[in-house]
Amino acid sequence: MSANQEAKKVVVEEIKSKLQKAQSAVVVDYRGLSVEEVNALRRLMRESNVEYKIYKNTLVNLAVQGSDFEELSKVLEGPSAFAFGYDDAIAPARVLNGFMKQTKKMEFKAGIVEGKFFDNEGIMAIAGLPSREGLIGKFLGSIKSPVANFAYLLQAIVDNPDCLSKSAVDAEPTVENKVEAEAVEENKSEDKVETQEKQETESDN
Repeated sequence: MSANQEAKKVVVEEIKSKLQKAQSAVVVDYRGLSVEEVNALRRLMRESNVEYKIYKNTLVNLAVQGSDFEELSKVLEGPSAFAFGYDDAIAPARVLNGFMKQTKKMEFKAGIVEGKFFDNEGIMAIAGLPSREGLIGKFLGSIKSPVANFAYLLQAIVDNPDCLSKSAVDAEPTVENKVEAEAVEENKSEDKVETQEKQETESDN
């Protein structure tokens, strides 16, 4: 095997390794980008744990055969760059879309997101979706009030455990209150007896 063939084999294995770890892969036409713009895009990608690489179409075509990304071979024509998403399957499309809007350059070709093929329009639609964290945030936001109130109550008890016992004490009658209540009842009984005796005296007369 020649040195050139050996080098190509190494690159194919490299691509395969990335695809095995990736949740998604997006293909773009990168024509028109300057070196500075490419470097800026790579920085944006790294911040979202997305890897941006430029490979020869023939080598990518070899790497995707028999994998979940095989359908990408349908768009491997012309200049192609590849964005691999590892943590967030939507991140490659989302980051690229934002960059395209800023530079007015590049174009989506297609992509595979969690095993499903999306053409140009499909990837653009995917790019508009929030991240998983964003979706979770929206879900929690939809039930924010009851959860927040319950969490606030729990935190209040943790911060001031005496408030719970104080509430219980306040709800329970004190000894002083009991004495007053018994005195009231006793006075009522005495008044009743006194009224009864008065009525009996009047009736005897």
